[in-house]
Amino acid sequence: MESKYGYCLFCFLVILPAICYSQGFTYSRATYYGSPDCLGTPTGACGFGEYGRKVNDANVAGVSRLYKNGTGCGACYQVRCKAPQLCSDDGVNVVVTDYGEGDNTDFILSTSAYARLARPNMALELFAYGVVNVEYRRISCRYAGYNIMFKIHEHSRFPDYLAIVILYQGGQNDIVAVEIWQEDCKEWIGMRRAYGAVFDMANPPKGYLTMRFQVSGSAGLKWVQATNAIPGDWRAGVAYDSAIQLT
Repeated sequence: MESKYGYCLFCFLVILPAICYSQGFTYSRATYYGSPDCLGTPTGACGFGEYGRKVNDANVAGVSRLYKNGTGCGACYQVRCKAPQLCSDDGVNVVVTDYGEGDNTDFILSTSAYARLARPNMALELFAYGVVNVEYRRISCRYAGYNIMFKIHEHSRFPDYLAIVILYQGGQNDIVAVEIWQEDCKEWIGMRRAYGAVFDMANPPKGYLTMRFQVSGSAGLKWVQATNAIPGDWRAGVAYDSAIQLT
């Protein structure tokens, strides 16, 4: 018995480095959702609206456990399917814009993203599978020419109720908290995560709004401040440039 267990332990120690060499990929499954225009959905659980339909050339995905109660919204992943006769080597890079559960899947891809998994002229055969085995890894989001933007959610009501969505979240970063500076009290006031990537506050401060958001990334937790990021006469549906980029 001792030699048997010793042999199994040796095998485990040999195999483990090979697993580590897989460059951080995790095995899972993926499917897709139908869309007449092959874009994302404006009603996604992250609250991105039209941004969630077209960002990243509409290569977007709903996720299950990677949603992380909304903190996973805006994260980017490389997804590759494991049917070599049908699938490309690179797969597709997707942005998380929604929550969804399928047949033991981590990803429910937009139609265009699912098609990108396939080799040239093999997309229809891949669609016939419906669900495919995949491997995925977290990658940095890159939005050339775009800073982080604070979009005033359409449900906001000036001046009594403010809800925001943070767009163009670069790098491998999760936004875990948002606060607004209240000048008369000289303190930071936390916004509530209403759902997904939407943060809100009743009776926000008057005048220009200085924001800060807490980022969880490879360097740990840090606060990033955007001074006078939102004008005092903010309007629902408008996105304001923060002049900040996350890498």
